[in-house]
Amino acid sequence: MTTPEEIFQAIRRDPDNAAFTAAGIDPLYHFERDATILIVSQAPSRSAQAAKTYWRDASGDRLREWMGVTDDEFYNSGKIAVVPLDFYYPGKGKSGDLPPRKGFADKWHQPLLALMPNIRLTLLIGMYAVKYYLPSREKTLTETVRHYANYAPYMPLVHPSPLNYGWLKRNPWFGDDVLPELQKNVRRLLK
Repeated sequence: MTTPEEIFQAIRRDPDNAAFTAAGIDPLYHFERDATILIVSQAPSRSAQAAKTYWRDASGDRLREWMGVTDDEFYNSGKIAVVPLDFYYPGKGKSGDLPPRKGFADKWHQPLLALMPNIRLTLLIGMYAVKYYLPSREKTLTETVRHYANYAPYMPLVHPSPLNYGWLKRNPWFGDDVLPELQKNVRRLLK
């Protein structure tokens, strides 16, 4: 697998994804050969998967606001790639979406990332992405996000879900300190 199309087809043919492929659901991620910013999250939401567009939901609206980018910049700049831990909506659990499938990122991230050598900033969105990419981190997601500067070129973030309104209200430092730094870095890397 040496081209993005070969990887895409291999993901579709993977027996672990057979039920999705049979249902006409393609893997949802976004490859950009010249990307400077990578977004790693849990998995597409149900509405993003239905729309066949990554981050096409309320969480995506908030993420773009946090990054300080327009829809056009987010989707068409050629500088932003999206590679979640699982490329398919995992389903609903008792208290939210199910976690991404184990082993999925192990199998598919490296082949894709090897074809994107210009990544300079990786946004780790939510607990699953932070745990996967930062095995040495603070004890809590909140403290890891608070100490984001220790993890460059990774930038750990809470999930931009509307369900995290309470967390944002309890942690005003996130909007005061973290988001301006995020926006400054994004703007620099989009040039």
